[in-house]
Amino acid sequence: MSDDAARARARAHPALQTPFCRLVGIEYPIVQTGMGWIAGAHLTTATAAAGGLGILGASTMDFKQFRDSVKQIKDQTDKPFGVNFRSDADDVDKRIDVFIAEGVKVASFAMAPRKDLIVRLKEAGAICMPSIGAKRHAEKVLEWGADALIIQGGEGGGHTGPVPTTVLLPQVIDVCRPAGVPVLAAGGFYDGRGLVAALAYGADGIAMGTRFLMSSDSRVPEATKAEYLARGVTGTIWTTAVDGVPHRVLDNSVVQSMVKAGKIRSLPGAIKNALAFKKSTGTSWRALIHEGLAMKKASDMPWAGVIMAANTPVLLKVAMVDGRPDEGVMSGGVVLGLIDRLDSCHDILQSIVNDANAILMSFERAGTAGTSGTASTAGTASTGSAAVRGGGGGVTGDTVAVAR
Repeated sequence: MSDDAARARARAHPALQTPFCRLVGIEYPIVQTGMGWIAGAHLTTATAAAGGLGILGASTMDFKQFRDSVKQIKDQTDKPFGVNFRSDADDVDKRIDVFIAEGVKVASFAMAPRKDLIVRLKEAGAICMPSIGAKRHAEKVLEWGADALIIQGGEGGGHTGPVPTTVLLPQVIDVCRPAGVPVLAAGGFYDGRGLVAALAYGADGIAMGTRFLMSSDSRVPEATKAEYLARGVTGTIWTTAVDGVPHRVLDNSVVQSMVKAGKIRSLPGAIKNALAFKKSTGTSWRALIHEGLAMKKASDMPWAGVIMAANTPVLLKVAMVDGRPDEGVMSGGVVLGLIDRLDSCHDILQSIVNDANAILMSFERAGTAGTSGTASTAGTASTGSAAVRGGGGGVTGDTVAVAR
């Protein structure tokens, strides 16, 4: 890295050093999520080296790929990073053995975590950070000892609930604040404005998937990236047609064919995809059956829906690995319509941080101006400004007036 880049990295506003940064040991409160088929060793390393927290998307890797990827990341950076697990995988205990032995910092989960896994990871000194999409899920994982949470609103890509981030985020923060557990906001974030908005809500930072997928460090094939760049903000669809549960994906002919076909007519293809996923990942029949039973129990999903869930990994792989976007499924958030170029992870983080710096400094200037006369830096109803307090996830450790 050049001296200029190093100096630029050192000028982050103090408000950006949130409790989450201190918890995991990163420079900026920005997380790259552990997307299956997408967040490989290269992207995870690039994010970590840029000052954020990269999470390895290991849920679609076989055991050897997972182990080799962890070693590759460690060989390339000494920065903290995380690994995304499937808690229902039949080799999850073996993977956690590697995770602990390699001293990985953060564990996240592709599906609902298990209490016993959280307990084991925490006993080994790891930080457990589940992703949730509802207030009740936050309450449950807090009982189990989660150290931080990623909450994703309906704008986000992949499996996601119907509640917008701006509604879900304050709900979850109100649950987590008494426990002192940091919250990362996901769903609709891509720039410094979003980061500051998340901090103003009381979050400790942001987590992004689509923004990092659409980067030059992502190993997603160029043909697939071009499809993302060509879409506007209305280019995604929120549907259960792909795998029986709500999923935000790019709206293409493959998705539309599943929407029109319905579950029953799609079952033969889903069974075929389950067999293909079993072969490509080395997943055992026992694990597939166990996963199906767990999914059915957790969601009260009919067996037709459980079988449909097999669609996702293989159809995603067609687009994200094989580079055939017209034949596969592409998860993506609404925010893809606001991204028009493929920057590096370093440039993405620096752009977000520089923009956030400028906004926070403008708040401080507005607050200083508000101190003249009878107005206070905290702002009052008569001055037409509001105070955003930090400390534990606010915009800053002091009081900053936000001009309206």
